[in-house]
Amino acid sequence: MYQNILVPVDGSVTARRGLDEAVKIAKSHGSRLRLLHVLNEVVLTGLDPHPTLFTAATLDSLREGGRAVLSTAAGAVREQGLSAELELQECWGRRASDVIVEQAEQWPADLIVMGTHGRRGLRRLALGSDAEMVVRGAPVPVLLVRGS
Repeated sequence: MYQNILVPVDGSVTARRGLDEAVKIAKSHGSRLRLLHVLNEVVLTGLDPHPTLFTAATLDSLREGGRAVLSTAAGAVREQGLSAELELQECWGRRASDVIVEQAEQWPADLIVMGTHGRRGLRRLALGSDAEMVVRGAPVPVLLVRGS
């Protein structure tokens, strides 16, 4: 049923729960997994609306951190007897959700499985919800796995 499952990962416990669920589905359907890590300036700027200038060393550090997140997630997949493609994307000035939706279209994914923090109230209003934006824009079904 699901041949290609896209799994956004960011190194969080919540993302790991999404990955674990994706692995279960992949095992039962014989699916391929693609693990996606998205780098964007929100990591450093938080709610600051002003652009941040990155040094080459900062960008290199972010990229290395992204590769480490993907490597750790790939190791978890291998422990379950599966393999995964790894994809590192940068999206400076855009939401991570836009990149996730684009990757689902381009790969092409049959399903997106991702963890969600389940923010509510002012935190959701201030920070937004990448998971919600993925659900709204995705060309395929999205399975959200609650982090707690």
